[in-house]
Amino acid sequence: MTTGAGGPASPRNLVRTENDAANLPRLAKRLPPLLSVIAGMVDLTGFMTLGNIFTAHITGNLVLAAGAAVRGGPLNVAQALAIPIFIVAVAATWLIAQRSNRRGPALTRLLLQVQLVLLAAVLIFSVVTRPSADPHGLMSGIAVMMAVAAMACQYALLRLALPQVVSTAVMTGNLTNAILALMQMVSNGHSVTAAEQERLKSSLHLLGGFLLGCAAAAVTVPFLADWAWSLPVALAAFAVAIR
Repeated sequence: MTTGAGGPASPRNLVRTENDAANLPRLAKRLPPLLSVIAGMVDLTGFMTLGNIFTAHITGNLVLAAGAAVRGGPLNVAQALAIPIFIVAVAATWLIAQRSNRRGPALTRLLLQVQLVLLAAVLIFSVVTRPSADPHGLMSGIAVMMAVAAMACQYALLRLALPQVVSTAVMTGNLTNAILALMQMVSNGHSVTAAEQERLKSSLHLLGGFLLGCAAAAVTVPFLADWAWSLPVALAAFAVAIR
């Protein structure tokens, strides 16, 4: 066992591990609603400015790509490419997590920084090339891939660093959890447990956050166009700063 000042068993590292263990539940409570707002902004901003492609909702792209393939209609290349790009980005996030050898809050902060870099790249690229002027052009397709990679990082972050947190982008599960919790609460003869109350509260926070992000994007995109990406970038920077 290493006992040096910088070794894995040193008092400094033990204190850091204990602090991370204590901070993880608080981080898992504070961070997901903010990430759901970011997901809603990214999804609707991408849909409105980048050729009606879901940048945070890979299921929608799978459905539309499969429909186009079966019906023989025109295939949106960017929409089809978003699927393998998502897979590659998730794998790359896993590699970053493995190489960093971090866990808990430290890993969460690292992956939040990666997401911030990717979203900032979307903003800079969009401001310079203005892909919204040609939503089905090459520049738009490149912006889509970067936005999809940013959201893939967010998905992977939750599974790798905060596995107890449900999805912040796919609202089907959150809506199901909220309905089931409500049914349990209103059913006759059923005493509501603290866990059920917390599940309802968490689900409603994520649903509300995602809808708030969508609403913010819907309001700002017509006025800001490609600059609308500055909103999720600002929130991603705030997420990195959360302690």
